[in-house]
Formats: sequence, C-alpha cells, structure tokens
Amino acid sequence: MTAQGIITAIIIGAIIGALGRLVLPGRQSISILLTIVVGIVAALLGTVLANALGVNYTPGIDWIELFIQVGLAALGVALVAGFGGRRRLT
Repeated sequence: MTAQGIITAIIIGAIIGALGRLVLPGRQSISILLTIVVGIVAALLGTVLANALGVNYTPGIDWIELFIQVGLAALGVALVAGFGGRRRLT
C-alpha cells in the first residue's frame, strides 16, 4: 500500500464515517478519530461485499457500493457508541 493509498483511505473513511454518523438518529458519544476508523473499516468491508454481490463496477458513481458502505458505517458507529458504556445516574 502506497502513501497515496493510505491518505485516500483516511479521507474516504472520514467521509463514510461521517455519513454513517449522520444516518443514525440521536447523539453518539464517540470521538472523531474513532468515527474515521469505523469509516475506514466500513469502506473496506463495503467494497468487499460489493465485489461479492457483483455490484462494484457500475457506470458512473457506484451508488450501491456507497450505500452499503454508509450502512456498514452506521452499524459500526452504533455498535461502538453502544459499547462505549452507559453512564449511571446516581
């Protein structure tokens, strides 16, 4: 993996993570760095899933792949926010 590939993954991951966070209702108490990490993982998994489904190469923008990635990012953000622990009110 080249430096350009790493930078591209971070940028796409940040965008996918932010979109995944926007899709979820309510407030998520996770950091932006964790959102980017979730976005990068969701982007990679979404690409693999799109390849498996055969929808990765479409004319123009790969909308189906993008929707899969954003959905996975939303799921990832929800899981990470849920595992972050809930504070007790005492």
